[in-house]
Amino acid sequence: MNDEDTVKRTQKTAKKLFGKGIKMDPPYLLWKDFDRELANDFSKFITGNLYSRTVLTLPERQMVACAMLAAIRAGDELKLHVNAALNVGCAPEKLAEVFFQVATYAGMPAVNEALGVYKEVLKERGEWPIKS
Repeated sequence: MNDEDTVKRTQKTAKKLFGKGIKMDPPYLLWKDFDRELANDFSKFITGNLYSRTVLTLPERQMVACAMLAAIRAGDELKLHVNAALNVGCAPEKLAEVFFQVATYAGMPAVNEALGVYKEVLKERGEWPIKS
């Protein structure tokens, strides 16, 4: 595949993930402040090549990303990916369950932080409380 195809895939996938919901700057903008070419390479690799693969669906990839970000307590990045997970159709109650599962491996403080971030995103999106 050529670079033009990768750029198109990157843009298409990024729009699905980050095109709606809460308003926050993606990490790409920070990367670009330091090195535009490297930022583009990172973006094409992460969003255009990895996230566009079909072995896992976008909702599955986002649940994995959210679990990992919760476990390492990366709140800002988690906020971005919780929003993306909701954008691609992750069920809100499943995301909550993902965060509770993190307790086994990362402890309750990580769960509490993740649920706090999740609630904040849901409120910003006008989707709190979760309706089951």
